[in-house]
Amino acid sequence: MPADDMMQSLLKAAESAGDGLPPVEKWNPEHCGTMDLVIRRDGSWWHEGRRITRDRLVKLFARILRKDDDGVHYLVTPVEKQAVTVETAPFVAVRVDRAAENGEPVLVFTTNVGDVVAAGPDHPIRVETDPETGEPEPFILIRGRLEALINRPAFYELVENADIREERGRKTLFVRSKGVDFKLGEAE
Repeated sequence: MPADDMMQSLLKAAESAGDGLPPVEKWNPEHCGTMDLVIRRDGSWWHEGRRITRDRLVKLFARILRKDDDGVHYLVTPVEKQAVTVETAPFVAVRVDRAAENGEPVLVFTTNVGDVVAAGPDHPIRVETDPETGEPEPFILIRGRLEALINRPAFYELVENADIREERGRKTLFVRSKGVDFKLGEAE
């Protein structure tokens, strides 16, 4: 597949992100308890202390996951709602591709569970900085209130292609996607 065709395919996948997902935001069952399920920082899913190794099962659970106003992540069906533990973010953005749409740059992210989203107004990038270590922790909004932690290689690629601008007397890194500028942090 030629590179331009591949980029158009990625953009199309990002535009249709969320198509075919169950309407978990509309389901309002009673809270039924807490499930012994942990989504670790590295994107692995663990049930009762054992890693879930079946990708199809993880992807199924990812489809019925939501984060409510209370900040808790839940697996939700029309009749049941189980709280789960998320260490950092439920997903990991494992890849970023650069494309263009109407002359504007577009950053297309792919997650460990196969979600594809284009950073922009509906899918903002945010970076938190650890106050003690100064280490950046970058995220992108995937759907609802669910974010993906941007993995180190993808973040380094963003930094490598970032623009440096002056902001309040400091050199700052920015990336642009779908007409929105996202601040990555200070340049050293």
